[in-house]
Amino acid sequence: MSSMKGKSIIVTGGGSGIGQAAAQLLGEVGCNVTVADLNAAGGAVTVAAIEKAGGRAQFVQTDVSSESSVQNMVNSAVATYGRLDGACNAAGVSQRGKLLHEVTLEEWDRCHGINLRGLFLCNKYQIAAMLKTGGGAIVNIASTAAVVGFPNGAEYCASKAGVMGLVRGAAIDYATKGIRVNAVLPGGTLTPMLQSAMEQDKGLEAALAAVHPMCRFGQPNEIGAAVRWLLSDEASFVTGAAFPVDGGHSAI
Repeated sequence: MSSMKGKSIIVTGGGSGIGQAAAQLLGEVGCNVTVADLNAAGGAVTVAAIEKAGGRAQFVQTDVSSESSVQNMVNSAVATYGRLDGACNAAGVSQRGKLLHEVTLEEWDRCHGINLRGLFLCNKYQIAAMLKTGGGAIVNIASTAAVVGFPNGAEYCASKAGVMGLVRGAAIDYATKGIRVNAVLPGGTLTPMLQSAMEQDKGLEAALAAVHPMCRFGQPNEIGAAVRWLLSDEASFVTGAAFPVDGGHSAI
């Protein structure tokens, strides 16, 4: 993927899990990576790994639910690398493991504030920056929960379904402006977020394992590889797509 060398890419949620894997894979092909996360320690680990492999990276502490924080993230990427060519928006939170009638308004707002409102803010300011330099590509991390139901996770399913609506609408709006917008729909992936969710909801691990035809969970690098391809010029005719990387879950 020589065409990726020198491209300025933001990765939110880059301090752990899918975001961390995507950031490192992008760094390996020569991208200039802005690693964004609330978790400064995790972000520093990601930056160090990219630099150790010979890549360029910076960390910007970011709260994706805050408009000013997202603006600062995008401004920092442009200030350091001169432009913005792409983004992987992987920051998110999981479900609380409750039936819908047990979910509090605060829990609903937190889930949607990060998974959907935060994604809107990221796309808004990333697109604005890309329009100034002729285009780019965005990959938003959704979930198979956008298209199939999960037990005890209605608020999460709703937020991820909203992500898909945003992706389709934005893809159409910017299709002639040089900006591609796609989504990756991971199945159950062994990230710290999933492990935490399984600890809270003791039935979640068995439920997820039962719906993956490949009979295993995904690894963050497997999702990150799909992200890297969608951000590359090899995917130049792909926009508005929901790209499942889920061990066959959504095929059931």
